[in-house]
Amino acid sequence: MANLLHNGALSSGFPSLSTLRAMHKGKHIELKRMAVVIKAKYNSDFDDSGVDISLSHRVDAVKPSKTLAICDHATALLQSGVPVIRLFFGESDFDTPAVIAEAGMNAIRDGHTRYTPNAGTVELRQAICHKLKEENGIIYSPDQIVVSNGAKQSIVQAVLAVCSPGDEVIIPAPFYVSYPEMARLAHATPVILPTHILNNFILDPKLLEDNLTERSRLLILCSPCNPTGSVYPKKLLEEIAQIVAKHPRLLVLSDENYEHIIYAPATHTSFASLPGMQDRTLTVNGLSKTFAMTGWRLGYIAGPKHFVAACGKIQSQFTSGASSISQKAAVAALGLGYGGGEAVSNMVKAFRERRDFLVESFRDVDGARICEPQGGFYVFIDLSSYYGREAEGFGLIENSDSLCGYLLEKGQVALVPGSAFGDDSCIRISFAESLSTLNTAVERIKKALSFL
Repeated sequence: MANLLHNGALSSGFPSLSTLRAMHKGKHIELKRMAVVIKAKYNSDFDDSGVDISLSHRVDAVKPSKTLAICDHATALLQSGVPVIRLFFGESDFDTPAVIAEAGMNAIRDGHTRYTPNAGTVELRQAICHKLKEENGIIYSPDQIVVSNGAKQSIVQAVLAVCSPGDEVIIPAPFYVSYPEMARLAHATPVILPTHILNNFILDPKLLEDNLTERSRLLILCSPCNPTGSVYPKKLLEEIAQIVAKHPRLLVLSDENYEHIIYAPATHTSFASLPGMQDRTLTVNGLSKTFAMTGWRLGYIAGPKHFVAACGKIQSQFTSGASSISQKAAVAALGLGYGGGEAVSNMVKAFRERRDFLVESFRDVDGARICEPQGGFYVFIDLSSYYGREAEGFGLIENSDSLCGYLLEKGQVALVPGSAFGDDSCIRISFAESLSTLNTAVERIKKALSFL
């Protein structure tokens, strides 16, 4: 019996149930308490009181958001009396359209303030299905939709749902700041594929094909792109679809959050609408950008039932369903007509005017290179010609981080360094502010650059 117990303990750390049954068969045996000592090595840190304050490897692998860090810094400066112009956030200065806001207030008055189904109300999911059919040419049923607390949540849940440790997530750069960190949270490896300003920051299909392996699990496409404003032409997306079709494991996450903030002649194409791609695509969208509803926190994912159900399972253990009030408002938003109707078209018209102003303003800046954005509300400007210069009272301008630090200190304009998006040669400027604010910001930036 001693040998039997010893062998069982060696194989699993303690005797298995079958081992114990064999030991006890036909007998009543008193079991002595057994202590198993497990030795493991941990890289632990302890504070002054002796408490282990080490964090998980998952958290240690994730970088903090630079946009949020800049926001905190700029806000602190404002509170201290420094008149900082904040052109770093993806949030427009427009109010949520009145009909949407009224729907939210009516939801409160009518008592729609309780939990909804985890995947979202049937009413909203039906409205999303209608929108996707009419505007994007994709047919889904409500059980292929999961509504979440913003598109960002939908994306991270999708990455967690489909990626396993060792999988690769293909991400064209410049990218939305959170994509690589989302991959790391899933213990997947972000594979960054560079693009170039001379090619409008559009992914080269050949570069994609050359970098796909058996571990490639997810390709993230964002069109219109944050931070560049690039819009993928349908023909190019078709080339990418042909490459995707050759790799059975490869899925596509199509981030379409800016689809209606787009400037003619550019047009938006949903990747899932391409032949053979609906079963390979997870389409993520939201209401924050199109309808000026950032604080309402509402996004959604649409795709094959198997994958979307997995996203819903994760959400059920994270947050459960989105705000019931926001969902009622979202139904009203999607009821405004194609692309949000007049309310959205007026916003887009203003954004285009602001874009044109910024593009023209920086064309005469010595050493600046700019690619005219076709969508979204950002310009991504190459100012790397200023690197290596010494700024009096500040120090050496080494990269996009130090350039943005200099422009914040000397120009009192808060911008986001391109390093946050995977392209250190550029900086991102949001034009989601009024023309008068942008005009003041440009004057400050030009003046600060003139001292370099």
